[in-house]
Formats: sequence, structure tokens, C-alpha cells
Amino acid sequence: MGIFDDLMKKAGAKAQNAVQSGLNQAKNAASDAVRNGIRSGVTAASNIAHPSPASQEAERAGASGVTVRVTAQGYPSVTVSFDALPASLDELKACPLADLQLPYGTAALTLAALNRWEEDRSACHAMLNYLRGPRPMSPMDEQFLRDRLAGKMYVVRSYWAGTSPENGYAPELPYRVTFFEDPYTWQTPGYCRLSCVSSGADSPRQIMLRKKESTGEWFLWENYLLPDIRIPAEADLWA
Repeated sequence: MGIFDDLMKKAGAKAQNAVQSGLNQAKNAASDAVRNGIRSGVTAASNIAHPSPASQEAERAGASGVTVRVTAQGYPSVTVSFDALPASLDELKACPLADLQLPYGTAALTLAALNRWEEDRSACHAMLNYLRGPRPMSPMDEQFLRDRLAGKMYVVRSYWAGTSPENGYAPELPYRVTFFEDPYTWQTPGYCRLSCVSSGADSPRQIMLRKKESTGEWFLWENYLLPDIRIPAEADLWA
């Protein structure tokens, strides 16, 4: 069951009756139901051509600061919002998505944790280890972060809404990051590969999550968000 299926279920009898008269009518009925307030806080498109297995996104969106949309290619696009970024493991665990039942939540919390690296590496590592679950960081993983982020914290900030090289990658508040699916997201069973746009790069970057079947938790598996991007305009001698 995907996001669209879950919305139809929530829509009730109107959507169920529409199913019998065609898929397009069912989609429209589900969208109407959502717009009328059945799930406040959710923005759902009625033409999702590739419904997502992460069906709980729509169900929990209103309570978790999650907005569900659809890309031009017909794939789910999920925006996660934070009023404030966690500064410690305890604060991260207090976030609505910290039960790690949704791959989008784990991805967004990974970005939030990385924002803490410059000010408190120990807290950053603790949060990342929580998000990594059974596979904590190795000394090599910690060195990788040093190599990628020392003097380049703007790389992490570039994924938040409102950032650009021209404004020094200063995010808008509340902090918002959008992850979206593509044809390769669910290619490997038990794994979820999400894409995210950096305001300093020409193509999306990816993050890979792995599901622990016994608990349903999605843990950080591979982080491809940290390659170099365009430097802030104020630091560019050729700008």
C-alpha cells in the first residue's frame, strides 16, 4: 500500500465508491477528502503515478511536520520541517520522527544531526550512531566527516529551504528539507534510496536507508549528501 492508497482509505465511502468507476475518480475523491480536512497538514497530489510503499507518511503527516507532494515525474516528494534543530541525542529522540518508522524521518534527522558537527562533534556522532542503529560509526567514518565538513558546513546547510550561494547558505525558518523518490528508490528490497536537492549543486544527491525487519525501523546506511558544492559567493574570489 502506498501514499495514495492510504489517502483513499482515509477518504472513506466517497473514495471507495469512486474506485468502482475508475482510478482517476478515486484519486480525485481522495484529494478532495484531504483538502476538506480529513488529514490536516497534508498536501497531497491526486495524480501520484508511482505510489510509495511508505504509506504511513500520509497517515502521520499532520502530527509530524511532514508535507506530502508529488514530483513532475509522478513520484512522492516529502518535506520535513523543524522549528529548531536538535543539539543533543536526547533532543533528537524527542523529535516526532525519532521512532525511525519512516525512511523520510531518518533521512531528515540525519541532516539535522550533521548540522551539529561544527559546534559539538561528540553530540553529532552520538545522534548519527542512534540513526545508524546496529552499525555505529567507525574511526574511518568520523574521519570522513572531518574531511568533508571541516571549513565546509555550508554543504550541510545547502539542503535546507531558502539557501543559496548568494546568501551564504542561510536557511529559512522553520528549517525545511525535501526528499523525493525516483525509479531507483525501492530497487533493492529492504533498502530505500531518497534524493535531495542541494542549492549549491547541479544535480540531486542521495541518502540510503536500510530497514530492520524485526522492528520496522529505518536506519542510515549510506550518506551521499556531502560532496563539494559551489562555495558561498562571499568566499568566491571570482564571483
